[in-house]
Amino acid sequence: MLQKNIELTVLCENSVAGPFGLIGEHGWAVGITTSSIRILFDTGQGFGILQNSEVLDFDLSKINAIVLSHGHYDHCSGLPLVLPLSGKTDVYIHEQGFGRRCHRYKGTVRDIGIRDQQSSLESLGAHFIFNKDFTKITEGIYLSGEIPRVNSHEKSDPRLVREDASKELSLDPLLDDQTLIIDSKEGLILLLGCAHAGLINILQYVQQKLPERPIHTIIGGTHLGFAGDEQFTATVDALHSFDIKCLAASHCTGLERGAELAKSFGSTFRFAPVGTKINIP
Repeated sequence: MLQKNIELTVLCENSVAGPFGLIGEHGWAVGITTSSIRILFDTGQGFGILQNSEVLDFDLSKINAIVLSHGHYDHCSGLPLVLPLSGKTDVYIHEQGFGRRCHRYKGTVRDIGIRDQQSSLESLGAHFIFNKDFTKITEGIYLSGEIPRVNSHEKSDPRLVREDASKELSLDPLLDDQTLIIDSKEGLILLLGCAHAGLINILQYVQQKLPERPIHTIIGGTHLGFAGDEQFTATVDALHSFDIKCLAASHCTGLERGAELAKSFGSTFRFAPVGTKINIP
């Protein structure tokens, strides 16, 4: 069954489009409304989720599920603010979403993982559903699970590390990076968190899992803001082969790479700041 009357509302992002009263932050969250379900995809840092949801008329008390793309603070820290409004709610997250995650650069280590304990979030109403495989949330809506890393040009960010069993910090493979997929009559809509798994890896895996369905829309962070020229060029070249109809980049794409994408993809491309609404009947 295809989802109908789909509206995507960007609730948290680094920049703001309008209307007045919205708050920008380094983070990401999207409200999803269809004819059959309401989902919150990520929750931002927690600075703007409540204010922006109110201004944009996305009622957090009526959401049916929350999906967390991966266990970084700028995608999960709004969760303890949302849960008192949503009540007991299914929260989808990869089984490696929790744990100490850090950004390590030039001798400085900064914690960037989920700030709240699992037990604390559960006491607020979170019913965590852990997964690592391709999962159907409901008819026409899927969660990618772990994305196979098959393209040599899509490399892990060496600055992102996680604590292992021996309490040492080592390269974080970010296996918990997941994409939400909505099947519409126009084709597949892909919601990215940061695309840490690699944008082309993600698209190829989704097409492998849903081979008869074209990819229509991509919205979210692409992590291309941190990519070198070789990786960026290879990604853009591969992306053209998918014939995407709407590429709405945001968050960790960065303004410079976003401008290059706009030049390469023309009217197919758009930025997706807070206040962006995308409607697919």
